[in-house]
Order: sequence, then structure tokens, then C-alpha cells
Amino acid sequence: MRNIPPALQAKLDSGVTTLARCWIVTRRDGLRLGFTDHDRDLAVDGVTCRADTGASASETTQTLGLAVGGAEIFGALSDEALSEDDLAAGLYDAAAAKLFLVDWSEPALNVLLAAGSLGEVRRQGHGFTAEIRGPAHRLGEPSGRLYTPACSADLDDERCKVDLDDPAFRGEGVVVSVASGSLLVAGGLDTFVDGWFTAGRLAFTSGANAGLAVEVKAHRVLAGAVELSLWQAMPQVIVAEDTFVVTAGCDKRFAACRDRFANAANFRGFPHIPGNDFIIRYPMPGESGHGGGSLGGGSDG
Repeated sequence: MRNIPPALQAKLDSGVTTLARCWIVTRRDGLRLGFTDHDRDLAVDGVTCRADTGASASETTQTLGLAVGGAEIFGALSDEALSEDDLAAGLYDAAAAKLFLVDWSEPALNVLLAAGSLGEVRRQGHGFTAEIRGPAHRLGEPSGRLYTPACSADLDDERCKVDLDDPAFRGEGVVVSVASGSLLVAGGLDTFVDGWFTAGRLAFTSGANAGLAVEVKAHRVLAGAVELSLWQAMPQVIVAEDTFVVTAGCDKRFAACRDRFANAANFRGFPHIPGNDFIIRYPMPGESGHGGGSLGGGSDG
């Protein structure tokens, strides 16, 4: 139940209102940013909600039961409020978001309408569209341990116990050349075999992308040259001489855990459970099953 300040309720009851909407986004690094659809900045909950982004929103949907409600925010990208580089770097992924209804003539009179987190953020030209998901979306996320052939642990976490600081699983490289925004030729990794860093993590230690990390899509050794293909382009241009640290990847199969990392004792999957092919398997003509039966009739023996 919403707690509406009596003064705001009186204005709502009067039929003559001075209302605006404000959004406050809290990134995972703790930075709080505010946006409003009003034509001037408003201070709400200790945050200045900026008007220069031209923020507006779609209709907010809320339903009874466990259906996921939500809305979308539309606005302009700007260095002062919300920059394209920060979006590309993933700083707004799963950020907390709150929507307030505010009396712009007296911003202290406000009420929280909805709270959730940012979902998909799309960039189009100089604008952005951010999806706000209601709390119910978390009910659709996997919870607890699942019985699957693949490992449920993340490489280097407390359940996996593999130490990625081990030089065998870690390489320090330098960019030799860049074929595209997500494909680079690297130096300093000649001692590692083809595919060693596939599904691994690459973190830049110098250059315009220093401090940012991305997953490696593929690691190839072709004619003596080491190529690293990244899953996404970095927000800043990668140039020759940029340095990075890259760690080994894991496909979460038992064979990789055993052979690559010698870590079979800590494998967190169930590689020997029967799969769907076992469940739907049936006797074929000419095959004798347990008890002498076969598809379509009895056995002669």
C-alpha cells in the first residue's frame, strides 16, 4: 500500500495538479542518477533528476498475481547524465530503478509508484530506450541447484576452486593489430595452445578500455599468429600496444574439468545422468532386449 503524503493527496483530490514523473537509477557501483519528464531539474530522494535528457516513459503495467510488470524509459544520451560509453561498458546492467510521481511545484511531495531493475537497454543514434522490469521477473530466474550434465559453478569461484592466478591459466598479452572492433591479433600468448582462452575473460590493463573486461568468443592460433575474437565490441577503440590479461575458459563439461584443469573432484554437474536420448530409446527390430523382447513381437529365443 502506497503512503501518499496528505498534502499531495489534497492536491490530487482537488483535480488541479502539477505533476511530473522522475526516475532514479542506482548502478551496481553505487552511482545514483536521476531523470525527469519535467522541463526543469527536480530534487527527489536526495538526487537531482535532470531534465536535459528529454526523458519520457511508456505506460506502466502492473498486474495481480506473478505476471511481470514493467515500463520503458526513453531519453537522450549525454555526457553529463547518461553516456553511451557507460552503457556499452555494462555499467547499467541490472541497475536498480525507482519511479516517482512528484509535485514539481513542491518536489518534497512525492510518492513511489514502482521499483524494479533495468533490463534491456537499446541505443539508437543519440537516444536510448531502457526497459524497467518489476520485481516479479526474478521469480523466472533459476534458483537452487539443477541436475544437468554441465557444471553449475563458475570458473574460479569458491565451488570450482580453480585458481586463475596460476600462470598455466593466465596470460599477459599485447595487441599487435586490430582486424575489427571485436577481433584482434595478440602477442605474448605463443605458449598457449589453440582454444585455451575460448570462453575465457579478457581484461584490458592499458589504453582507452583499461579496467573493462569482455568474454572471449574464440582463441585461434593460425600460421603462428594468435587471434582473439571477442563476444562484443569494446566501448572505446582498441589500438596496437594496448595490454591485457586473459584467463582460460571452460565449457563446463566434465572432460574439460578433468583434462584441462585436473579438477574432477570439484565438478558441480552430473555428467552420467541419462539424457533425453536414453529416455525415449526403444528396441529396434532385430535387437533382443532384456527378457527376450523386440519391437513388434516376441523373440524366437
